[in-house]
Amino acid sequence: MGIYDLTHLMYSGMPVYPGKKPARIQISATLSQDGYREKHISIDGHTGTHMDAPAHMLPEGHTLDQYEVSKFSGTAIIIPIQEKQISLELLTSQEDDIKQADFVLFRTGWSRYWGSPEYLENFPTLTKSAARFLTDLSLKGVGMDMISADPIDSTDFPIHHILFENDMVIIENLKFPEKMSSGTGILHVYPLHLAEADGSPIRAILSIKNPCQ
Repeated sequence: MGIYDLTHLMYSGMPVYPGKKPARIQISATLSQDGYREKHISIDGHTGTHMDAPAHMLPEGHTLDQYEVSKFSGTAIIIPIQEKQISLELLTSQEDDIKQADFVLFRTGWSRYWGSPEYLENFPTLTKSAARFLTDLSLKGVGMDMISADPIDSTDFPIHHILFENDMVIIENLKFPEKMSSGTGILHVYPLHLAEADGSPIRAILSIKNPCQ
């Protein structure tokens, strides 16, 4: 049994989606002046390792605070991706294992580009048919180690919409250990308990029994 943190460290100037306000984490109190330490945090709700709620794009979609807390934990399968697209054929080849899971996590290795321009370019995404296949299963959500479920130049965000319309959450900017390729385990991805949250940073923790190298 191993317990793995799949969360990027948060810091001022960390990567954000193009056009979004930069993350600012500033000192607001010091030991020498105030007798205690404190930081002021200014970020968008979709910063760093975070969760998207259907309300992010659907007029009547659920916000994160509308879900029972059980929505944010469950069995997970890690699927390694080496192709440029996450295809229907790839998913159907693992259909039996995916059916046993609450979450499907795609490990592309893209987090190795975190902090560089490459992180925002040409990352793998689900095809529409692959996304629709996932909505036919009883999944709580999907996760990935890229900044978005849709290509960075998308303007209509079809993959987000397909998943959201089935009331699934989307976890973006995961960070997998370098040696972890595939496996199954228990995932905990709890968002901040924000009113009417269309998204929130999370701490993503995976307890895994059978990591495959």
